[in-house]
Amino acid sequence: MQNLSASDLAAWLADSSRPAPVLLDVREPWEIETAKMANIVAIPMRDIPARSEELDDEAPIVCICHHGARSAQVAMFLESRGFTQMFNLYGGIDAWSRQVDSSVPTY
Repeated sequence: MQNLSASDLAAWLADSSRPAPVLLDVREPWEIETAKMANIVAIPMRDIPARSEELDDEAPIVCICHHGARSAQVAMFLESRGFTQMFNLYGGIDAWSRQVDSSVPTY
């Protein structure tokens, strides 16, 4: 698993020469309703073990949560299950809002 800053993720998403990552948001539904990025796949952390087969284990996956702790745990879990390109949004949606997209509310 690699940590990825909000600005590095923004650059990746803007770079059409790179394959777009899956943006896996592992927060609870109420959190996603409060502050949401575009084009996410929403699977709460507690559901990851049962729903990991919904994800492509060879695709780049960026895990997202509020501050980066839960998403790091999910990224490490998926990596232990054979997922090969795992990234963690360091600082989470909070960092994304503060550093990249201020239209995303903080909470």
